[in-house]
Amino acid sequence: MRNGKVWLILVALLLVSASDLLAQCAMCRGTVESTVSNGRSIIASELNFGILYLLIVPYLIVATIGYLWYRNSKREHERRLEITGRVRRALSQM
Repeated sequence: MRNGKVWLILVALLLVSASDLLAQCAMCRGTVESTVSNGRSIIASELNFGILYLLIVPYLIVATIGYLWYRNSKREHERRLEITGRVRRALSQM
């Protein structure tokens, strides 16, 4: 449980600090520089937000699939333990 809390805090810190990132390719940078020189700086901030959105979404999808897989395997393990317990009780009564 403690390990899960550490990961949750780490992910929360990464998401909070992600707003300060300025990830741009060369073409995007040229577009932003030309629009900022024309006085339209809102395009630069929207472009940065879009890039960060495209960066975060695949990781969220993989994390969700991993969590669902973990939860399903945990339930399967509990079910196997329950069946094993039933078999042992039945055998001990014979």
